[in-house]
Amino acid sequence: MFLKLKRFWQSEITAWPRNDANIILVTEILLMSAFLTMNAADGILQSRAIMHYVDAGSFPVSSFIMPLFEHTSTSTLIFIERACWWFHIIGILAFMNYLPYSKHFHILLAFPNTWYSNLKNMGEFNNLESVTNEVKLMLDPSLSAPAADAPPQRFGAKDIKDLSWKQLMDAYSCTECGRCTSQCPANITGKNLSPRKIMMDTRDRMEEVGRNIDKHGADYDDGKSLLTNYISEEELWACTTCNACVNACPVNIDPLSIIMDMRRFLVMEQSAAPTELNGMFSKIENNQAPWQFSPADRLNWVNPS
Repeated sequence: MFLKLKRFWQSEITAWPRNDANIILVTEILLMSAFLTMNAADGILQSRAIMHYVDAGSFPVSSFIMPLFEHTSTSTLIFIERACWWFHIIGILAFMNYLPYSKHFHILLAFPNTWYSNLKNMGEFNNLESVTNEVKLMLDPSLSAPAADAPPQRFGAKDIKDLSWKQLMDAYSCTECGRCTSQCPANITGKNLSPRKIMMDTRDRMEEVGRNIDKHGADYDDGKSLLTNYISEEELWACTTCNACVNACPVNIDPLSIIMDMRRFLVMEQSAAPTELNGMFSKIENNQAPWQFSPADRLNWVNPS
């Protein structure tokens, strides 16, 4: 059991994700320690009726630290209180600048991400606009076709530019807590899928594309994509679409939508579906059902042999 938990946490939280978490944790410990120490010194200065330190309020938590400073001189206490105050304020301002570069950015994005959550029934998938437009053109020749020089619309998603703004915000709202992966039945049974990794990979790819745009311009192509270079086909097909990861997320992140859009790309543009699915697709196309029987013979089971 211990080895399984160790594999679960160490498979993704390595290098920068782990360093980022440690930076945040140490920073928060230092800031809160300075805050509590400041209040402890402030409380003793209040009891001594020092100017500017009178009737400022009680400190129930810092009162446990006050005995450490009972015999400290007044001048030293004032220095400690002021030093901790400035350390806390400057530390918060510095941390706010670090915030957009860390996973702690979810503090700012958690509310809007929850506000724009998908309110449809779980398991209900949207129709691809690109496919809908093609069907409309086939059924109604009077509709105007897109311009010849217009780039063709992609079926599904291969890279982050094919994802919606909500899916991209999902990636930045992820705090890497691992609740989704801990509830994923595919991950629990040892398959190569982690919803948390899906969101982390999406965010990493966004940052890589952003750096390329800053350096080379918006039209630069680095030859990489979210699919294959970050997320493998094995991961995508391991998903059972059970929505356990969506249910587990406290801020309503939806890793399943990214998985399904990338599956759509594999099936509709690359014909890279597993053999079992290709067989089912052929049967549905020929027999209007996933079984290997003619529609005319579908009710033969009710007839006595």
